[in-house]
Amino acid sequence: MSITSLVIQLIRRYQQQGGSRAYFGIECNFEPTCSEFTCQALDRYGLWRGLRISIARIRRCSDRDSLCKHHDPVPEQPCR
Repeated sequence: MSITSLVIQLIRRYQQQGGSRAYFGIECNFEPTCSEFTCQALDRYGLWRGLRISIARIRRCSDRDSLCKHHDPVPEQPCR
């Protein structure tokens, strides 16, 4: 099993246990959620590039008072 697969399994477990609502008492402002975005980025770009893209996404997720979800899919070509 690769490290990427292990990280994705851990994220899936986090999602099954309730995700950000259960752990932090908040709901993700984005669609797909930050955890799903991370799984998709890891699957598409591998561990290191996928994590970089995901961390940049999570850093943008700071508006606790957002009234609507923002559609923000994994980019087709990541910025370097």
